[in-house]
Amino acid sequence: MNTSLQGIGMTSLRTRERMIKRLSEQGVHNKRVLEVMRDTPRHIFMDEALSSRAYEDTALPIGYNQTISQPYIVAKMTELLLGSSGHLNKVLEIGTGCGYQTAILAQLVDQVYSIERILPLQCKAKSYLWDLKLKNISYLYGDGNLGWPDYAPFDGILASAAPVEIPLLLLQQLAVGGVMVIPIGESGQQTLQRVTRKTSGYDIEELEAVTFVPFLSGKD
Repeated sequence: MNTSLQGIGMTSLRTRERMIKRLSEQGVHNKRVLEVMRDTPRHIFMDEALSSRAYEDTALPIGYNQTISQPYIVAKMTELLLGSSGHLNKVLEIGTGCGYQTAILAQLVDQVYSIERILPLQCKAKSYLWDLKLKNISYLYGDGNLGWPDYAPFDGILASAAPVEIPLLLLQQLAVGGVMVIPIGESGQQTLQRVTRKTSGYDIEELEAVTFVPFLSGKD
């Protein structure tokens, strides 16, 4: 692995190990999630000027009024998505962003279908993910509200932006027994929710307060 991927100093494996210890203390217990978080170079998904802060537990700007979520949120949402099954086939991601969450998912599920509404962000994410040789990802430049019906139903859906309410089309594209992890609410009043589709209806759990960028319609 080249030095930029491996990391040095504040991006080294030792720094990442400290991040994993912190995540464990914060209540993330899925060993596979923790291993993938440790081994994935978060610092390559942001501007070099911010790379020394990559393993702090904070969200950081990635341009276009978007952020890379703090490591805890990425780990927690991934753990919630995987649930007790520990394995998912098809996962829909709403909001590719810089591609970091995509990279984590791609190492834990069979296939990721990722939608992004900001084309330059999608292009950058693709290059990062290609550098990591992650090939089980399909990309769509489009409106996340619409989902990706061509490949539905999905075993899991993860959203990296917060709508005021759960988009109906996403609910419809969730397989029976499937799980959606999504932040819901207005800015300053958002709650992370886990939605499980049953044979008749949906089971919705409200989990914890979170802060995400708003879930916008259309393409930018």
